[in-house]
Amino acid sequence: MRLIIYTGKGGTGKTVISCSTGIALANKKYRTLVISSDPAHTLGDAFQMSKNKYDEFNKNDDGNDQESIKSIIPYLHILQVDPVREMSKQYNNIISYMASLFSSRGLDETLSYELAMMPGMTQLFSLLKAEEVMHNNSFDVIVMDMPASGEALRYLYFPKLIGGIGKKLTGLMGTFSSFSKIFQSFSGISMPDNSILEYEQELFGKLNHLSELIRNNSVTSLRLIANPDTFSIENAKRSLMSASLYGINVDLVIINKIMPTIANGSDGDSKEYYENWRTFQVTKVEEAKASFYPVPVKEVYLHSSEVIGIAMLRTSANKIFKNDEDPADIFYEGKPYSIIQETSNRLRIILKVPFTEKGNFDIKRSGDEVLIRVKTATGFLVNVIPLPSITFNMDMINAELYNGILTLTFEKST
Repeated sequence: MRLIIYTGKGGTGKTVISCSTGIALANKKYRTLVISSDPAHTLGDAFQMSKNKYDEFNKNDDGNDQESIKSIIPYLHILQVDPVREMSKQYNNIISYMASLFSSRGLDETLSYELAMMPGMTQLFSLLKAEEVMHNNSFDVIVMDMPASGEALRYLYFPKLIGGIGKKLTGLMGTFSSFSKIFQSFSGISMPDNSILEYEQELFGKLNHLSELIRNNSVTSLRLIANPDTFSIENAKRSLMSASLYGINVDLVIINKIMPTIANGSDGDSKEYYENWRTFQVTKVEEAKASFYPVPVKEVYLHSSEVIGIAMLRTSANKIFKNDEDPADIFYEGKPYSIIQETSNRLRIILKVPFTEKGNFDIKRSGDEVLIRVKTATGFLVNVIPLPSITFNMDMINAELYNGILTLTFEKST
């Protein structure tokens, strides 16, 4: 069983690449499911489903709307998740109880429900849908189209945090259930009944299982998608650092929508315009290869037409996974970043770098980043390394390079 999660900044082409990967996996005869929780129902758009087919896709035999797994081609299925409906269907009792707690403190009922729906809850429940499908073991590979990188990574780590806390709280509630009436008389807050506690235990169990799946590098791979521009690549670099912190394996980076070489027949002005952009993008791709090292970087060029429908998605799949590559392979397993807390006042960040000579680079800190200026055959490249929040009140006191490993030491300011 494999879980492949694609994420990246909005507009990078996550859905197209997710669907293309699904087709490539189906070609290998893996039983494959592509899941998306995008409210715009982008899977239907990507596979160019007609209006009638799309309406049929979202209705069960009784004519009621529902999420349902549908076959697209042999071995390939898709699932469009509505996370709000998923929460309402399976966990409405818990959300209603949380809202009632806020309401009992005098908050407006509408506002109480808004507060009960904590940030990230919708995407968390989308991930729980993937956990449910994996639990049923109906597919060999699940490909998940996730939202923007920073958001997704918080959702991916959230199960471990909330699952551990919730399990303890649930145990405490069970231990002190006989004192619930006394507690209620003092606090004015009603204690949950047994059905709520059962729902909680079920939810926390699923969250813990989801956390184990996500942090199991032989099962789950996070794949970052970026365009060849500064903002998109910087966003992906922060995601790589965060994934390393959370113990999630990033096995591949895809730089998407790269301009191809301009044909000689183009007129002067347009050729110069596109060549300038092409030169800029080549530089950004080279920077990305240094920044994401040793994680492999794939380059995907712009298509000559819109990537929509099975035929174009198949063409896209062949561009991403060339020479009969298997999309289910783990392309890299390791820790590009390691953070070691030596004391409460001192930590080290260890990262692998694609240069080994001390004379090839210089390094300095700028706010929440470390800038590495690297000398290459074509000139200097600047590699920007994002820093974790814990270093904000620390000084960088040492930088040491040995055998392709760069060690940065930070210490709290006195």
